[in-house]
Amino acid sequence: MPKNTHLRKILVVGSGPIVIGQAAEFDYAGTQACLALKEEGCEVVLLNNNPATIMTDERCADVVYFEPLTLETLKDIIIKERPDGILATVGGQTGLNLALSAHEAGIFAKYNVEMLGTPMASVQQGEDREQFRSLMYDIGEPVPESTIVSTVEEAVAFAEGAGYPIIVRPAYTLGGGGGGQAYNENELRTIASGGLEESPIRQCLIEQSIAGFKEVEYEVMRDANDTCITVCNMENIDPVGIHTGDSIVVAPSQTLSDHDYQMLRSSSLKVIRALGIVGGCNIQFALDPNSNQYYLIEVNPRVSRSSALASKATGLSNRKNCSETRHGLPLA
Repeated sequence: MPKNTHLRKILVVGSGPIVIGQAAEFDYAGTQACLALKEEGCEVVLLNNNPATIMTDERCADVVYFEPLTLETLKDIIIKERPDGILATVGGQTGLNLALSAHEAGIFAKYNVEMLGTPMASVQQGEDREQFRSLMYDIGEPVPESTIVSTVEEAVAFAEGAGYPIIVRPAYTLGGGGGGQAYNENELRTIASGGLEESPIRQCLIEQSIAGFKEVEYEVMRDANDTCITVCNMENIDPVGIHTGDSIVVAPSQTLSDHDYQMLRSSSLKVIRALGIVGGCNIQFALDPNSNQYYLIEVNPRVSRSSALASKATGLSNRKNCSETRHGLPLA
């Protein structure tokens, strides 16, 4: 971000209390974001109710609010602090969903708060399963045979035609929450019901299983001038079918041929441009180990576990200096 712009005070949204599925990677990313913004001369206001993180250390932000990550809290802080912009893509799915709710409620527009980095429309397109699938079809990128459902019966109907096993992927959830792989109708009914409950918009992507394929990830960045780079690629030791959060990932990949590496790299750049992401994103692929066939699994239009690994593996984003902080006064 260039110096001497209208963006002088930035509100950074963290990921809240550490829970299974999200933890240290968002603290690391959020800390780096706070320090980077301060290096640019911005005043940093941080919302994150987790005193056990580095990013809430009194040296890493100018103002820290240990308040619940709710829409009401976010609105109160915006009214009190009047930030010029908000950075929500370093707070995991918690921060992203909170920003989405504020955007839909008209809070950002009402108080003239600019969403930094990836536009909200791009976030919605990457997170919404149906929009994402439609976009991939439009740009000619392969995705597994799938359908979008909002009821359990719709999921069962699709499985009757596609066959089992079936993958359930709820929309707008973190770390595969509510999803899973079903091998029969009873399992599908149970998983789909839970997935619909987990999804804030009661929507699941039901897709044909590609379990057993290699799972490969690319950490990709794009700026507002459409300059794109792949920071690094990663390979999960476990195949598709075992969630990446439960697996071990290695950076860089160890078993890809140069042809496969370049093929997936080209696809990554194509996808991030099509989505219009500004900043970093994580793109997950399934690669058939017996052919050159690949499928796009999903795109995380935010910081992910792999973002922290990519940063450490490449030696990027290691800042050390902080300055004084004042703690946010009570909102009430």
